[in-house]
Amino acid sequence: MKNTQELSTLAPRRSLLSAGLLAAMFFFTAMPCLHAEGADRCQRRVVHAEHELHEAINRHGRRSKQANHERRELHQARERCWRERHQWWDEHEHRWHQVRDWDEHDHDRD
Repeated sequence: MKNTQELSTLAPRRSLLSAGLLAAMFFFTAMPCLHAEGADRCQRRVVHAEHELHEAINRHGRRSKQANHERRELHQARERCWRERHQWWDEHEHRWHQVRDWDEHDHDRD
């Protein structure tokens, strides 16, 4: 009788342990995907902001209020990447920077 009672109390514990291990496995295998997805979103935001700034400069001039607005948008996109990932995408060099060394006036010299 005692063995039957012990087995019946162990079964729920085993299933909880199995469920916990399964959940941990899914969590750790999904993390690299989430990390890469965040990098993709960050990169797309910076690329979009770069494009919008180039468009504003071409249409309205380098010192226009539209270009200045897009410079602020680009700055915000870079800052967001830096806050979230401690790196930022450089569209001109097509690479990630791990140092917060962007030049706010890099498009003034194009």
